[in-house]
Amino acid sequence: MRVLLAGGSGFIGSHMADALLARGDEVVAIDNLCTGRRQNVAHLANNPSFTLIEHDITIEWPAHPALAERFDAVLDFASPASPNDFATMPLEILAVGSTGTRRLLDRALADRAIFFLTSTSEVYGDPLVHPQPESYWGNVSSTGPRSCYDEAKRFSEALTMAYHRVHGLDIRIVRIFNTYGERMRPNDGRVVNTFVVQALTGQPLTLHGEGHQTRSFCHVSDEVRGLMALLDSDITSPVNIGNPGEFTMRELAELVRELTNSNSPIVSVPLPPEREGDPMQRCPDITLARSALGWEPSVALREGLALMIEHFRSHEDMS
Repeated sequence: MRVLLAGGSGFIGSHMADALLARGDEVVAIDNLCTGRRQNVAHLANNPSFTLIEHDITIEWPAHPALAERFDAVLDFASPASPNDFATMPLEILAVGSTGTRRLLDRALADRAIFFLTSTSEVYGDPLVHPQPESYWGNVSSTGPRSCYDEAKRFSEALTMAYHRVHGLDIRIVRIFNTYGERMRPNDGRVVNTFVVQALTGQPLTLHGEGHQTRSFCHVSDEVRGLMALLDSDITSPVNIGNPGEFTMRELAELVRELTNSNSPIVSVPLPPEREGDPMQRCPDITLARSALGWEPSVALREGLALMIEHFRSHEDMS
C-alpha cells in the first residue's frame, strides 16, 4: 500500500513506519516534530520507500510531490499524548484531535482510502468498569487537566464514525492502552520512562501516593502487531489493543530498579495538581482483539523493560 502516516516520527508512529516498510509498503510520514523526533526515523533516511515531511496537519497541506499522489491508507497517529503535554500543549492537542483529524479524514475520503484512527484508553476516563471493554462508555471529566486529550480523542472517534456513517468511509479505530518501549521520550512524564530515567541516573523513583494505582503495559512490538492486524481487517468499530497483565506502580518501580541494578530509593510524593484525575485502574478487555484479529501480546513486562532499558542506556540523553 501507499500510506500517509501522520505522527510518523513519534514513538509508536515510527515503529509503525518500520512495520509497514518491512512488508513492502510506501510510507509518507508527516509530523510537525512538536513531540515526534527525527532521530526516531533517522535509520530510514536512505530508504526510497520512506519520506518525512515536516508539517502541522491542522493547517493547509504543503505543496510536496509526495502528497500529490493517491494514498491507499491514511493513518492518524498525530497527537501529543503524555501528562507533560497535557499541561503544556492543551490547545495544540485539541486542535490536532479536531481540525487535524478532519483534514486527514477529508484526504482519506478524497483518495477512497482506509482511514485509521489511533484513539486511546483515555476515552474510558477513570473507569467504573474493570477491565474495560469497547462497549463501556467511560467516566470522563470534560474540564479536568486531562480533558484536552481525553475529549479530543473522544471527539476524533465521533468524527471518524460520522464520516463512516455519512460518507461510507472505510475506517479503523484502535484504543491504545499504556505502551512502552524503545524511542519513548525520556522526560515526557509517563511512568515507565520516568522510572527508567530515574533509576539509570541515580534519582529516587517517585510514586504518587503509595503506588497502588494499576496500569497494563504493552511493549511497542506487540502493540504494532495488533495495529497492523487491525489495519488489515475489516472491523469498523473500536478495538482495544493492549496487554491485560495488570501491575501496581510500586510493582513497576521495583521491577525497574531490579533490572537496572539501581540503588535508587522508591519514595512516595503527593499527586501534583496537573495529574488530578489520574485513573486508579486501567486494564483492557481484549476479547474482541483475540477473537476477531487473532492477536494477543507475547512480550512479558520483564522482557520488554530489559529491551527498553538497554535502548535508553545506548541511545537516549537523559540529562
